[in-house]
Amino acid sequence: MTPPNGPTAAGTGTVPSLPIADQILEPSPAAQLRRRVFGHAGITIGAGVLIFIVVIALLAPVLAPFDPLDQDLTRRVIPPVWHETGSWTHVLGTDQFGRDYLSRLIYGARISLLIGFVAMLISGVIGTTLGVAAGYFGGRVDMVVNFIITTRLSLPVILVALAVVSLIGNSLWIVIWVLGFLIWDRFAVVMRSSVQQVRDLDYVAAAKALGCSTTRIILSEIMPNIVNNLIVVATLEMAHAILLEAALSYLGLGVQPPAPSWGLMISEGKGMIFFDPWLIGIPGAALFAMVLAINLLGDGLRDVTAPENRN
Repeated sequence: MTPPNGPTAAGTGTVPSLPIADQILEPSPAAQLRRRVFGHAGITIGAGVLIFIVVIALLAPVLAPFDPLDQDLTRRVIPPVWHETGSWTHVLGTDQFGRDYLSRLIYGARISLLIGFVAMLISGVIGTTLGVAAGYFGGRVDMVVNFIITTRLSLPVILVALAVVSLIGNSLWIVIWVLGFLIWDRFAVVMRSSVQQVRDLDYVAAAKALGCSTTRIILSEIMPNIVNNLIVVATLEMAHAILLEAALSYLGLGVQPPAPSWGLMISEGKGMIFFDPWLIGIPGAALFAMVLAINLLGDGLRDVTAPENRN
């Protein structure tokens, strides 16, 4: 009698059909990556908040109800809409110069994102180059780079930034370049340590045996296996640069008025903290949300790109 699933292998030489459960294929690497990314709470929350802020910054001319620089002393210090004397005309109220706070908050996101991203790129190029060179070549190169890193770590960032900005000037791009040249040390330290961990592994030795150039080994064999550490440092330094700019603006040596910088908004409202605390609370909350989102996104990307989590 013929079995339900067809002839037996012994009788006909054919393989019996497998149950449906055994025919289910393993998900592709791309599907596994999507599942890890969208299943990670840190990435979901951080990316969602950060994308929201980026979209608002890009669409600032469309979304802002007023010109952020437009002053009107007849409408100064109008409270937010949730206050009993607030108005829907100015949802987040106005500052002491009568400028719409919502418009300044929206345009301030542009300045914070620009400073954080560009300063991170500048510091990343400097620090990664030094760290990879020290970790891969070792010897005298490592000694020189370690001396440079030690010299940089002996200089307090905020004090050096204050001194340089006060001497050179405090335009937006000067602040960006000063921060970029002052926060590269973490890139160098982490990249040096990461490269030292992988430079003697088998796949690097095999690439050397095949006669690959140093540039090819670094870019094709080493960098893909330490990129997760680079992502984490990049997000940390971007958030660090945003906070440093806010601190410089608060001290009066960052972005200068009337530019709508979040740090400058906090500085301008500090004199009225006991009477109108929302002047500090609103830009402070926006700054907190941006920095938290960047850190959550970086931590989540580190988790999903770590070599031990790729399978």
